[in-house]
Amino acid sequence: MSYAIISVGGKQYRVSAGERLLVDRLALEDGATFTPSVLLAGGDGDTKIAPSDVVVTAKVVTQAKGPKIRIGKYKQRTGYKRHTGFRASLTQIEIESIGGGKRSAANQAPAKDKAPAERDAPASLPEGYADLTVADIKTAASTWSADERTAALEYEREHGKRKGAIAALESALAEEGQD
Repeated sequence: MSYAIISVGGKQYRVSAGERLLVDRLALEDGATFTPSVLLAGGDGDTKIAPSDVVVTAKVVTQAKGPKIRIGKYKQRTGYKRHTGFRASLTQIEIESIGGGKRSAANQAPAKDKAPAERDAPASLPEGYADLTVADIKTAASTWSADERTAALEYEREHGKRKGAIAALESALAEEGQD
């Protein structure tokens, strides 16, 4: 599908893959992905209203503030003046993909065995590393062996690119070198 109409926060948006847009504030962290409800999908000659087989995947880029709106009230000859302002709380999202929700059997077979992050992971990574948050990595890195820390650091630099995790692993390796 080349475009879709989605509903986010009670408002409707026409989107296509790779597009970034500002929506009302969402209670999601930066980098989180979500699937908004699809109202219409089309673009390849056929249009589907409320399709159940089309999924739109969106990623939260950042939380932002809108432009400041200045509001002034004034009444003539009475000395009445009031000023106030408003800035909307917004979330910038990026549409990652628009497509079918059901995958073919060939695409599902590898996904059933392991999670996507675990399929690309080297064997020397600590068990369950793909499910760890940055805070979990900081606390657990001190208990891992040097090979596991090095493998985790290489994996983060190539795939994860989480700055907090990279910093925690580098400091754990530095502490090991000082001991």
